[in-house]
Amino acid sequence: MLPSLTVASRSAIGHRATVYRSLAASLCWERCSVCLVRILEATTVEQVEAAAPLYDDPPVGPATNVFLADPRHHLLVALDDDGRTLGFISGVEMTHPDKGTEMFLYELAVAEDARRQGIGLALTASLADLARSQGCYGMWVGVDIDNAAAHATYRAAGGNKPELCDVITWTF
Repeated sequence: MLPSLTVASRSAIGHRATVYRSLAASLCWERCSVCLVRILEATTVEQVEAAAPLYDDPPVGPATNVFLADPRHHLLVALDDDGRTLGFISGVEMTHPDKGTEMFLYELAVAEDARRQGIGLALTASLADLARSQGCYGMWVGVDIDNAAAHATYRAAGGNKPELCDVITWTF
């Protein structure tokens, strides 16, 4: 039997969902509050494109190919029993000479009709497991201050909010 982790379900107060996962497997099953969800690492253009409705913009062919070719880039997708993509999480392993490697949680998205069922939490926990298995010392994400759902999801998955910091961006 696979190791299990019990996580709080947001869709049903007082109920709990059991998350089944394997650190070594690229395919794992997550028991969410209302459905059985399969989480796998996307390795094909077709798997990336299947999540297109959840991206901010349509995937770009050359960028998709570069993403898939780099073993430090990860895209985990959550599929329902019918193979419909319910959510995704992407992460990038980043290495610095004096720190080692950490996982940058780049983006998390869950289909609107699948929210508040533990899918975002399951995806975040799966990316954290992948980061550990890759030897990362930690994981981080930037979150908009007013995004309460993201804050709750990341904290439920074990994330901690450090002191405030500013984010400076460049647009090219």
